[in-house]
Amino acid sequence: MDINLTEYYWELKGYTYEEISGLTGIPMDTIRKIFGGKPEFPDYETLKALEKALKPWVYESEVRETSAYQAEKKSYTLEDYYGLPDDRRVELIDGKIYDMAAPTTGHQEVILRVSRQIADYIDSQKGKCRVWIAPVDVRLDRDDKTMVQPDVLIVCDKDKITRRCIMGAPDFVMEILSESTRSKDMYLKLRKYGAAGVREYWMADIERRKVVVYYFEKDSRPAIYGMREKIPVGIFGGGLQIDFRMVEKALEDIGQ
Repeated sequence: MDINLTEYYWELKGYTYEEISGLTGIPMDTIRKIFGGKPEFPDYETLKALEKALKPWVYESEVRETSAYQAEKKSYTLEDYYGLPDDRRVELIDGKIYDMAAPTTGHQEVILRVSRQIADYIDSQKGKCRVWIAPVDVRLDRDDKTMVQPDVLIVCDKDKITRRCIMGAPDFVMEILSESTRSKDMYLKLRKYGAAGVREYWMADIERRKVVVYYFEKDSRPAIYGMREKIPVGIFGGGLQIDFRMVEKALEDIGQ
């Protein structure tokens, strides 16, 4: 984990300098230098201690599933998923059902601005990949226990595209983080996407204007970018760079 990622995770946790010092054993003066106006780059051991204290992974039990359905059964299948009312958006992950709140206008701006750049690039290259936006069902593990709806996804294997859903792991997934989905996206779905064979996973944090990117084919550690940057799409070898300056401007225009 690099210092930029450390700062981002510290912001997520909301700890004071004193609390970080107590959790890590690092002197408070050092903490102030690392996160203060004139940052000091920490040595390896200090960085590892900060990572252990600040890394935002949560236990799976902390990720909330919808109580109305989960109270009825301990494990659900695709039969239950397809049996829900059409106006109820949920995801099924490892036999548990999770409610999905209606997206905000900012959420939709990010999806549309990013997916448009991806589609334009694919068309310009006469590529075989396809970009999709939610809601589209993805039968991630090809079993009857999991069905997810990523915000943006790219599929390059046409055999995975069926009339009803995407069958198997997309090549690329982006999720827009919100308070209600942050734990699920940053822990549960991160693990699921990596294990299923997703090649690249982006998490866009509108509130903090950050994008956390996992290039699973290259490194298990994420890269972190600001929303004033062009971010390379790894599955295209960096030939496509998503211009998040356009995304940020759109968010500012609507007051988000």
